[in-house]
Amino acid sequence: MVAGRYLRSKRKEGFISVIAGFSFLGIMLGVATLIIVMSVMNGFRAELIGRILGLNGHITVYSRIGPVTHYEPLMERLAHIPGVVQVTPSVEGQGMLKIGEAASGVVIRGLRPEDFAKRPILSTSIVDKLPDEQAFGGDYVAIGAAMAERFRLKPGSKIFIISARSRATPFGSMPISRAFIVGSVFDVGMYEYNSSFVFMSMDMAQLFFDVGDGVGAIEVVTADPAKVNVQRTSIENELAGEYAVSDWQDTNASFYNALQVERNVMFLILTLIILVAAFNIISSLIMLVKDKGRDIAILRTMGATRGMIIRIFFYTGATIGVAGTIGGAVLGVAFAANIEAIRQWLQNLTHTELFAAEIYFLSQLPSRLDAHDVLMTVLMALGLSFAATIYPAWRAARLDPVEGLRRE
Repeated sequence: MVAGRYLRSKRKEGFISVIAGFSFLGIMLGVATLIIVMSVMNGFRAELIGRILGLNGHITVYSRIGPVTHYEPLMERLAHIPGVVQVTPSVEGQGMLKIGEAASGVVIRGLRPEDFAKRPILSTSIVDKLPDEQAFGGDYVAIGAAMAERFRLKPGSKIFIISARSRATPFGSMPISRAFIVGSVFDVGMYEYNSSFVFMSMDMAQLFFDVGDGVGAIEVVTADPAKVNVQRTSIENELAGEYAVSDWQDTNASFYNALQVERNVMFLILTLIILVAAFNIISSLIMLVKDKGRDIAILRTMGATRGMIIRIFFYTGATIGVAGTIGGAVLGVAFAANIEAIRQWLQNLTHTELFAAEIYFLSQLPSRLDAHDVLMTVLMALGLSFAATIYPAWRAARLDPVEGLRRE
């Protein structure tokens, strides 16, 4: 009851109430910001890794000396290893796409038509295509939506691709080049793939890169990419050094580590917002203790113990912290759950692009709420708020009643 009376604004303590209000807003905004940023970073990591793994195998098996020949027996061996879901041969290389006077470097990946159809991230992202028999295979290739937009291509358009490899002729080494037809256009939601990847049938890629009947690598998809190290060990034991083995964590090590470090650093930086708000609670309570010196003295002479005084000021500060934390959690969860709609609204309002796909690789602002992150943020904010009340409450309890009445 006493703590509640101290929290309610009066004319005499109006300035203290203003500081308490700013403390409440600081904690609320700090908690909301931390939840929003952590959710967006979780979304970035999940989307980027999910799309990378959706287009690439979790584990890659390749030869150290050139193309993998006689790969079908190898695929059968890999398919029988527990935990392996899918085994896919692929041929990959670089080339140059030439449309009239315009040219651009591209990554060319050859897949069997049945494997192309089994990749959910590819088969479900086709935005435009020719009839099924011409969508993929032979001279018909699949290109990304950003590439199609840049060069004004559509299904049925003819493109010219020059390989980075060359073929010996009586006139010297000549680059391999060939005309293809756009059979389908895909949009996987990641700008890098949409703008620079060309998928073609594997037999055509073998011919284009002059690798004979070999393939560049065997891509292995596992049941759980988070436990890829276990599957990699099983594959290495099965192959016994015949082939080189790498996993997605090796291939994207710098990228994955950068995301993790950035996430941890952002968590520490944004925690400072809550810490500053906690210091505001200390300031407001110290001023409240100084202002209520006579009230404390009267309560002590009426029989109130030091523990009661401590609880009064603890409840006063904790109420600010709890209310701010709950408000911030609700605001942060609601904002994170609707962040893409909010982004679109702000873009329409300000007529500016707030999230460029060319810079951030994704076409939509991702957000993934993690209950663990929300719980950790709430507990941390409550802990800092409770800790901020300890010193002012202890100072109030140590106040000598005689000195308090004498000063008045």
